[in-house]
Amino acid sequence: MHAAWKWPVVLAGLWLVAALPAAAKMQQRTVEWQLDGATYSGVLVYDDKGDAHRPGVVMVPNWKGVNASAIEKAAQIAGDDYVVLVADVYGKNVRPKDNTEAAAASKPLRDDRVLLRARADAALQALKAQAGTAPLDVAHIGAVGFCFGGTTVLEMARAGMPLAGVVSLHGGLSTPAPAAAGSGKVPMLVLNGAAERSVTAEDIAAFGKEMDDAGVDWQFVNFSGAVHCFAESDANSPPGCLYEPRAAKRAWKMLDNFLEERLGD
Repeated sequence: MHAAWKWPVVLAGLWLVAALPAAAKMQQRTVEWQLDGATYSGVLVYDDKGDAHRPGVVMVPNWKGVNASAIEKAAQIAGDDYVVLVADVYGKNVRPKDNTEAAAASKPLRDDRVLLRARADAALQALKAQAGTAPLDVAHIGAVGFCFGGTTVLEMARAGMPLAGVVSLHGGLSTPAPAAAGSGKVPMLVLNGAAERSVTAEDIAAFGKEMDDAGVDWQFVNFSGAVHCFAESDANSPPGCLYEPRAAKRAWKMLDNFLEERLGD
């Protein structure tokens, strides 16, 4: 008697398990592109839940470039909302192992913003080219950058690249090629550590004037007590580069809200 009446329950349970959708997985795959005869290699990151197209984000990492830490941040940004490309602006075979190598790799680009913009634009085009193989909506693309990457996405905005918005987290503000008056097309969110030693009060004032003159929709946020790298959980090189949980939590929330506003339909 007991065994007989249990069967429907067991079968029903098996049916329910079978009916559940397969768990979504975060996809990661290498994407390569060419610029001026050189090969660049980034990583595309997105959740494979469903096939609905979603906005894209070019994520430019800190001066260490494409590495496991950068891919982890890209996955955090992507969630199930975005297709994210971890952008390579150094070249396929340039992967700095320490700060000395990172400084050497980034210096030519910091000194030549035309070159930096060209490499960032190539990454943007590489992301758009994934529309046929990833659930990407090319009509809605933004950019996010950390540290050197923050500097880079501000240069993308200054150049007027077709972006819905950019977010710079503890990036440099100064530039030898400021935005032209009245040229502002790309909204900006700039998240800065108030105790950041490489960004001066003069830099902040000059940036604000530059953006106002260009007619940019911009917002600048200073986080008290936060230094460089404050939003990166693996940053642990005090005193100049250090994770600050309080500021990071708020910064990531602001980042999420900005992307939702700018990349939503």
